[in-house]
Amino acid sequence: MNFNDITISLVLFRSEKVVFQCLKSINKVKKIIIFDNSNDTDLKKTINKKYPNIKYILSKKNIGYGAAHNKVLKLAKTPYVFVLNPDTILEKNCIKELVDGANKLNNNFTIISPLTKPNNFGYFRDSFEERIDNKKIIDVDFVNGFSMLIKKSKANYFDNSFFLYLEEIDLCKRIKKRNEKIFIIKDSKIKHLAAKSSNIGFEFDKCRNWHWMWSKVYYNIKYKNFFYAFRKAFFIILFNYIKGTLFYLFNKRKSTIYFLRASGTFNAIVGRGSWYRPKLSSAN
Repeated sequence: MNFNDITISLVLFRSEKVVFQCLKSINKVKKIIIFDNSNDTDLKKTINKKYPNIKYILSKKNIGYGAAHNKVLKLAKTPYVFVLNPDTILEKNCIKELVDGANKLNNNFTIISPLTKPNNFGYFRDSFEERIDNKKIIDVDFVNGFSMLIKKSKANYFDNSFFLYLEEIDLCKRIKKRNEKIFIIKDSKIKHLAAKSSNIGFEFDKCRNWHWMWSKVYYNIKYKNFFYAFRKAFFIILFNYIKGTLFYLFNKRKSTIYFLRASGTFNAIVGRGSWYRPKLSSAN
């Protein structure tokens, strides 16, 4: 692998406050595709003026994180796509260390990722043995979705049913079921600002809470069974509805969050798709 084998995929939604520091931190890789779920024409003009080689796609519809990256995966002409959040900052040798790690592995991987914290990866197994190469390359079961270097294939796409959250865990689960490899390259470092990718205030919190609950139920149905998901969902709905009612009189924001968490859970358990979208007109 070399730097020309990689396309960087960035999905934006009102990300003007963080995307420039992310772009500034990218080096070596020249192929970058941005997919903008907020159809921000002003940001497109600004970025294309400063970075004329970036392919910038405006989407009139907010299709979600995984579905947007899927569009880039299909468009990219390189064998590898580096999925990034706009609220990430790559350390100086982040991409170089990924390339070096890939070559050390003889490209025998499906996903490799940089390290941001000791726990930004995990295992599906209850017990495991880390396979460590000089303590610099760790064989893992899943990595967080804000930075994933993915080997392109027809199988390595996100499930479009997820709008936000757990789409990367689902992808990793399917990869591991095929006995393919996922690695953390410990010398490749990245900073993740966390929950800063969108500049829409409370609307972002509302969207995050609704979809976190929806995605958890959908994931449980997909990999466990409906009755397992239903048992967990019943108590979650009841708890959040009670909390929402209690907070309604003296903390409307908290009340709203609890009701949205109950709503996300309920909609998933009755089989409704991930329909909730942030309202930009009321963002603050």
